[in-house]
Amino acid sequence: MTTDVGPARPLAGPPTRESLEAELRALGVRAGDTLLVHASMRSTGWVCGGPTAVVLALRDVLGAGGTLVVPTFTAGNRDPVRWEDPRIPAAWHPAIRAHLPAFDPAVTPGQRMGAVSEQVRTWPGAVRSTHPQVSFAAVGRHAGTVVAGHDLDCHLGERSPLRRLEDLDARVLLIGVGWERCTAFHLAEYRRPDPPLREYSCAVRLDGRRTWTAFVDVDLDDGDFAAMGAALEQDPERGGDVARGSLAAAPARLVPLRTAVAHAGGWLRDHRPHLP
Repeated sequence: MTTDVGPARPLAGPPTRESLEAELRALGVRAGDTLLVHASMRSTGWVCGGPTAVVLALRDVLGAGGTLVVPTFTAGNRDPVRWEDPRIPAAWHPAIRAHLPAFDPAVTPGQRMGAVSEQVRTWPGAVRSTHPQVSFAAVGRHAGTVVAGHDLDCHLGERSPLRRLEDLDARVLLIGVGWERCTAFHLAEYRRPDPPLREYSCAVRLDGRRTWTAFVDVDLDDGDFAAMGAALEQDPERGGDVARGSLAAAPARLVPLRTAVAHAGGWLRDHRPHLP
């Protein structure tokens, strides 16, 4: 889900594919980069060509050797007990568990992930990881490597696209969203000694049949990610790795994924003392 950040800045002219390219290059995006993008089109304001222009600009700057990755999460594919929007009668829960459509990486849209995410998911040649709740879509040179082997019981850990993005020395681009949307921070949660666990459940397709399945994984918590990111920007050692700029009317930040994960590990150690 995307969240707008800050007021729109005044613009000298209409944002276009070409002006977006110039802003991306000024921010530090380079040809050949592997880039994990979280974006809010609402924050960019009016853009000539909308999300299509944003994705075209990103691909133009990344070039043939680059890789564009977005989260395509499907938060609605979970036990209705945990649904908050919409709330539904408890008496309906058994029927929902029995009939909620199974996740299909080829056709299931992301939910509340924003127009840029959906544009990439449906882009010619895009591929998608198979996790029924926290999939990623990618297009470009390393797309297949990024999305391969996303294990059911590893939402955002060592057997997920986040680890492969780290291995590829990827960078994270936040466009009009805050640090609370920086999924890379979750990778650090998996690296804590004995992280808290909980049961998840969702509709999946196994051996050609739709089934409701349950599994145990790390109990993810992004409640302090905004503070975590603010501390990263002020960190005397790592803060310099965060580039700040804009894309159309939206503020933008660019940071190496490894920097984000390393900072998150220290933050979790110091600010979640109730954990081992």
